[in-house]
Amino acid sequence: MDKKNIKIKEWVRHRIQIFWMLLTNSYLIGFIQGKIYKGKLKNLCVPGMNCYSCPGALGACPIGSLQAVIGSWNFKFSFYVIGFLLFIGGLVGRLICGWLCPFGLIQDLLHKIPFYKKIETFPGDRLLRKSKYVILVIFVILLPLFLVDILGQGTPYFCKLICPVGTLEGGIPLVLLNKSMHSALSWLYVWKNFLLASIIILSIIIYRPFCKYLCPLGAIYSLFNSVSIFKYRVDKEKCCHCNNCAKVCKMQVDPVKNANYFECIRCGSCKKACPTGAITSGYLKSEFAKTNKNCNKINI
Repeated sequence: MDKKNIKIKEWVRHRIQIFWMLLTNSYLIGFIQGKIYKGKLKNLCVPGMNCYSCPGALGACPIGSLQAVIGSWNFKFSFYVIGFLLFIGGLVGRLICGWLCPFGLIQDLLHKIPFYKKIETFPGDRLLRKSKYVILVIFVILLPLFLVDILGQGTPYFCKLICPVGTLEGGIPLVLLNKSMHSALSWLYVWKNFLLASIIILSIIIYRPFCKYLCPLGAIYSLFNSVSIFKYRVDKEKCCHCNNCAKVCKMQVDPVKNANYFECIRCGSCKKACPTGAITSGYLKSEFAKTNKNCNKINI
């Protein structure tokens, strides 16, 4: 199995990502009028990072929704958002990150841009990856939970101060399409654009920096990877220890050591790289298919 074959098959995943992004952002009138959709579908969450304020968005971002209701007395809606995250996480874990997240797709495509020296990780990578959990606890949970208005609603601090997804999908399009918003721009808009530009540049150099270091939604889903119904499995008897799976993983996961590690976005590259078919995925523990036992290492 060669590296070229892996790249070609990766476009199957990208097509699904593109289809889902277009489907969940298909309110075309919003892009024409410079306004956001406020219909009944906006009460429903989409599983990936997709800004509520995107002119084309038909659904709500679960992280934005969680911040808005976590300190509210409206328990019915609070339980819906938390239940939604528990359901998706318990069902597929971080598969959402690899297959259905629009901002994940954007980072995937940015990383395909040629650059003279790509890097896998930053110094202190293991510690940096914990930062998304810190962001989740502080900006998504604690601040909106305790700093609430008179109605008991919290400010979405992550969306307001950090989220580059909101800047790209919501802030920039609305400012460009709606001239009345120009007078309301402040230092915060400049900061958010600087942060977005940094993420874009880093995405060319390193694979999915937002997912690795900043995304609170990925942090939530990662907690379910080891317990979700959908799992990756490695048949130790078929594994020939060629290390192909670890070599092709852009999230720096070794499936042989832990096939359901926190950082795995379940993109499927490891399965395609395995020459013996030792890596499988699914909801049920099915029999492994008979495969060629020849172990062919690939140079990456």
